[in-house]
Amino acid sequence: MDPLTPLETLCRIILRAREYEAQTASDYDRDEDPDNVDDEQEGTLSVLEDDLNTSVEEELRSVFEDLGEDQLAEVIAFCWVGQGTYEAADWDEAMAEAQDLVNSGTDGAIDELMEQPMLASVLDSGLAAFDLSCEGIGEIS
Repeated sequence: MDPLTPLETLCRIILRAREYEAQTASDYDRDEDPDNVDDEQEGTLSVLEDDLNTSVEEELRSVFEDLGEDQLAEVIAFCWVGQGTYEAADWDEAMAEAQDLVNSGTDGAIDELMEQPMLASVLDSGLAAFDLSCEGIGEIS
């Protein structure tokens, strides 16, 4: 299968989605009273915060906005195949439903992608279902 979207672009989306999904470790306040620290030891990190790098989010949204409608639908369909909503053999059906989603509004389609749990993984899995890989492309190895 030859995707409508250049493989380099799909791989860039995966890379940026990984960065977007990454969470930052909570800063441990070393000046805090040790009696008020619930079983934390100095130098340990107890929780992850949900702070996301807004520049990465903006870049990822920008990549989606720059795609043509057919390409945006293709990314959504790859994600649906990657998460198991559709099988690779049902590609035409996945693309038709994704196209309907995009036709109802690109902002909504982009929001669906941005809210996709594990976007990088499901897109990567969707590509793999068609023997496509980011290995050796750009910063992804």
